[in-house]
Amino acid sequence: MESTLTLLIYIALGYLIGSLPFAVIVSRLFGLADPRGHGSGNPGATNVLRTGNKFAALLTLLGDAAKGWVAMWLATKVGADGTAIAFTGLAAFLGHVFPVFLRFRGGKGVATALGVLIGLDGLVALGAALTWAATAAISRYSSLAALAAACVAPGVAYALHGPDTLTLVVGIMCMLLIMRHRPNILRLFAGTETRIGKKTSAP
Repeated sequence: MESTLTLLIYIALGYLIGSLPFAVIVSRLFGLADPRGHGSGNPGATNVLRTGNKFAALLTLLGDAAKGWVAMWLATKVGADGTAIAFTGLAAFLGHVFPVFLRFRGGKGVATALGVLIGLDGLVALGAALTWAATAAISRYSSLAALAAACVAPGVAYALHGPDTLTLVVGIMCMLLIMRHRPNILRLFAGTETRIGKKTSAP
């Protein structure tokens, strides 16, 4: 078990890496409008896609997913134990959702959560990814797909690992992800949610 100070260092590292706003960075590199001016107003790949640039959206998606995995990989390389690695991933997710570089107003955390899941257990990540893909293909709603994946992932984690630290971290991420989608849930019920790939005006 890591010392409290060492664990806090890993958590701080994960949080700072997670706080990197790839949606904003990529949009500026491509000369696109700020993604926070589209759809939900959050800095994420879905809102970059709504600017019409699919390649920029793909880079944002990869960057947001990679930072969750990279934070955990770095912790692994410096000898962190399993608990520290899991909490480093959780910190990266929290960094994306509440980024210090954007005054704590971040994205929903879907891609970053996927990167963390890959670092924790590839089978859990695969289950969540397949659920997202199937729901998105059928409904064309990114938010509904994310909610479905968030409901499935903790169950898969529990089935594979039981009530351990990994399952706890997955559960916390998924509960927060669902909470961050509250406005989307309301729009889904109202029938006003924007479908994948559709351009929107400023929120």
